[in-house]
Amino acid sequence: MLNSITSVAPARICLYGDHQDYLNLPIIAIAINRYIKVKAKSNLTESFYINKLDLGKKDIIDYDKDYNSKSRTDFLRIAIKVLKKHGCMPNKGFDIDISSNIPINSGLSSSSALTVAWIQFLLKTYLPDKKIDYKILAELAYETEVTETGSSGGNMDQYTISHGDTIFLNTLNNKIHSYNYDFSDVDLVVGVSNAGKDTRGMLKKLKSNQLLALNTISKSFSDFNVYDNETYDYNSCYESLSHDLKPYFKAAIKNFDVTRAADNELRNDSPNIEVLGKLMNNHHDLLRGELKITTDEIDQMIDICNSMGSYGSKIVGSGGGGSIVAICDKNISEGVVSKLKDNGAKNAFIATQSNGPKIETNE
Repeated sequence: MLNSITSVAPARICLYGDHQDYLNLPIIAIAINRYIKVKAKSNLTESFYINKLDLGKKDIIDYDKDYNSKSRTDFLRIAIKVLKKHGCMPNKGFDIDISSNIPINSGLSSSSALTVAWIQFLLKTYLPDKKIDYKILAELAYETEVTETGSSGGNMDQYTISHGDTIFLNTLNNKIHSYNYDFSDVDLVVGVSNAGKDTRGMLKKLKSNQLLALNTISKSFSDFNVYDNETYDYNSCYESLSHDLKPYFKAAIKNFDVTRAADNELRNDSPNIEVLGKLMNNHHDLLRGELKITTDEIDQMIDICNSMGSYGSKIVGSGGGGSIVAICDKNISEGVVSKLKDNGAKNAFIATQSNGPKIETNE
């Protein structure tokens, strides 16, 4: 059995399709070069001795005990419970250091990165002969974070992080198209806000209201099919709804249109970055104007990026805080990073595409 193992997983940025995956609508996202690392060295116990280096916190997990934590975000223990159901039975203890350069609670999916890295470690250690592909990692991570906890989230985070690259995820069948284009001819500038976010509360509210709007339309218009624009007249559907539901219907339909247009552009041999930037701006306008998930700080960061000549920018994450991403020419990106920091951003940096999780072992 392995004596030491290091499991690494990246952060992710949703480029198009925020608040769409839990509606079974597609998303476009990119795994980026910010990582969480689970570094494990075997010990002579029946426990995992966890050292969360960046948080200055320690924990001890006895893997033979049943999971009984009241925390719905204790994904380390929840993952052990899930993997046991799939035949992955820990039988040797490890001292584990967890470190990360992914901003926490900032819309870049640090929690899913940890879950994927942790599950990858468990599978490689206790089921060494099992072939591990991105689908296995993504489904086990989704079961851990969403199914077991009753969360309202979709599966964008788990699939993007487990696969890597820039992807289109069809959430109806979980099939992935990996684009040839990787944004390497431009820079993706990330600005991190100072506000924390209530991911679960925000997702629950937006999911329930968008689903209610779509279900109300389905009852009123029998031919309505959200995947086929030919089956309904948007204006008639929109006007039939109550004032409270109109913005949620508009966001669901128009954000889906943006994602499809971005997908068409990204599949070209040479995608037009100006088109992609405008689509990103359109997406942000819907997230801000209809779903109202931005904050004054987020809006200020968007304004800075746009005023300095970015092709497009948007909020990243569930909302109420989080981060922003901007598509910038390489000759302005460092200036945008500096300007964001000078105006109070918690952090700002240039992100590039990541190829996904990786693992290093030593017998």
